[in-house]
Amino acid sequence: MSVVSIPIVNKNYQMGCEDGQESRLIELGKMVDARAREILDKIGPLPEASLLATLCIVMADEIKNRPQCVDETALEEILVRIKKIKKSLA
Repeated sequence: MSVVSIPIVNKNYQMGCEDGQESRLIELGKMVDARAREILDKIGPLPEASLLATLCIVMADEIKNRPQCVDETALEEILVRIKKIKKSLA
């Protein structure tokens, strides 16, 4: 297990992650930091707890409202191909 320091709005947060996942965690931290800074730029200074709550709500809303990226037709075609491969292996 590794520990990574993630800076979010000028404060470092120590976070644990599996070995090899450090760069991914750092990249995600940069995304959170950028979004937190956007919020602060729009509404001004907030106490840490209020910023955290606002950030969570804003990001949850963005996730909930993003368009689905799943192409049902493509998934059906993939499933048909998998079934054909499975049948040929049996």
